[in-house]
Amino acid sequence: MRKSSNIEGVAFDLDGTLYPNHSLNIKLIPFAMKEMRLLAAFGKARTIIRKEQQNTPNCQFPDFYKRQAEVTAEILGEQQEPVKEKIELLIYRGWEPLFKSISLFTGAMETIAAFRAAGIKVGLLSDFPPEIKLEYLGLAGLWDAALCSEHYGALKPHPLPFMELASAMSLPPEKILYVGNSRPYDVTGAKTANMQTAWIKSPLFPGSGFKKPIPDFTFYRYRQLCNYVLK
Repeated sequence: MRKSSNIEGVAFDLDGTLYPNHSLNIKLIPFAMKEMRLLAAFGKARTIIRKEQQNTPNCQFPDFYKRQAEVTAEILGEQQEPVKEKIELLIYRGWEPLFKSISLFTGAMETIAAFRAAGIKVGLLSDFPPEIKLEYLGLAGLWDAALCSEHYGALKPHPLPFMELASAMSLPPEKILYVGNSRPYDVTGAKTANMQTAWIKSPLFPGSGFKKPIPDFTFYRYRQLCNYVLK
């Protein structure tokens, strides 16, 4: 197949896009039961940070992890530094070994290989550090660029990490197709950065009707994505 003339790079979200979310969620049940209070505060803190950045588009945090720990600690009513250490130990480092036994979506690896063989650049942008996960998933060394939005002080859907991704891939944003499982974060952020968008829709949780933003392409299986790009 030949590549689509208006797509020179394909970039992916990681969690829930290259592997099914439920695979990780099942493995997180023991952690969630033990650390429910921390997990709830952590999730709420990231929602607050996203709202801060939505209300102030130029808002980015030079030390994202400090801000994240600060908000989480406020929610928990605890000291910031111990909370920051707990997040690093239990969530960032603690979850990574779980990826040793998680399987990719069928056809994901083959699709990435087909893009590379066709001369299409491949990139990755995740809201969590991807390096160790990629090693465990067998995806290390495949990328022209693999970035973490946190390193740029802004979570998706802030456009900054997407623009940094385009720069790292040495491509104009409009030539990149960004693939993700979240409309609010992946599709919105990529569109704001002037990228093309593809949404992987779970057949288990298809949702109801059309919701904004509308992606340029929607697919259930990676074979469909491969055919769409390699027209």
